[in-house]
Amino acid sequence: MFNNLIESGPKQKKGIGGSVASTLAHAAIVFGMIVATKNVGETIAAEAEQVTKFVVEEKKEPEPEPEKPPPDAVAAPPIAKGFQVLTAPVDIPDVIPEIDLSKKLTNEADFSGRGVAGGVASGVVGGSVPVNQDQPFFDFQVEKPVAPIPGSGSPRYPEILLSAGVEGQVLGQFVVDTLGRVESGSFKVIRSDHDLFAAAVRSALPAMRFLPAEVGGRKVKQLVQQPFVFNRQR
Repeated sequence: MFNNLIESGPKQKKGIGGSVASTLAHAAIVFGMIVATKNVGETIAAEAEQVTKFVVEEKKEPEPEPEKPPPDAVAAPPIAKGFQVLTAPVDIPDVIPEIDLSKKLTNEADFSGRGVAGGVASGVVGGSVPVNQDQPFFDFQVEKPVAPIPGSGSPRYPEILLSAGVEGQVLGQFVVDTLGRVESGSFKVIRSDHDLFAAAVRSALPAMRFLPAEVGGRKVKQLVQQPFVFNRQR
């Protein structure tokens, strides 16, 4: 009864045009996926690079502006053209001091002896002379040396030596300050014929007055060596 099977209808074959269209469509889809994947990868790489740069780069601090002098500031006067002078040490050390080789070497041109005492070779004619008020000068280094004021006092002859007819002298060293007074504690006996003579000089110095030394028109300290003579005929 059912020996004869119903034959299915023949399948319709796709045309060449349909195959080509299908292939192109698949190719377009694949190409789009590749492009999309590439764009995503580039975007991620760019973001990663931006993050890396943000982390690594250091923020530069703004450079401080140079300090400006106040409007009422007065410029220091130029140093006078001249030469330097060595100052006199009051306390002479008994050991050789350490030498700092890192300090600037002395300029020989500053010790030429020409020009104004206390100036420098590279100075300006008519400039000022810097003065160290704490360091005494020798008498040959000043323009006006220390001079005693007459009647300001003198050592008193020790009575016991005067009665005994003992004469002598004292060579003393001391510092006269810018006010014409002998600095306390600066007196030293270089030579003395008797201790009582030295004691008489030491006692008289605080009351003695002097005209202070000058360098460049400024009063300075001076190291003075002065003899004091004790004789019965004075």
